[in-house]
Amino acid sequence: MREALASRDVIGQAKGILMERYKLTAAEAFTLLAQASSRSNIKLVNVAGHLANTGNFPSPEPSSASV
Repeated sequence: MREALASRDVIGQAKGILMERYKLTAAEAFTLLAQASSRSNIKLVNVAGHLANTGNFPSPEPSSASV
């Protein structure tokens, strides 16, 4: 249960970063995270964690125009 809450929290942080950076809705930010996860073959929570910790995607940053 704690792991699930921690995952939700880090995904929320990453969504917030993307929402501010690219002026996206929450749904668009989640879609961008999911796309980055799919393209890089890295779990979404790990992509989100990397973004929350570094401010960058672990792979080449997708453009906001693809949302």
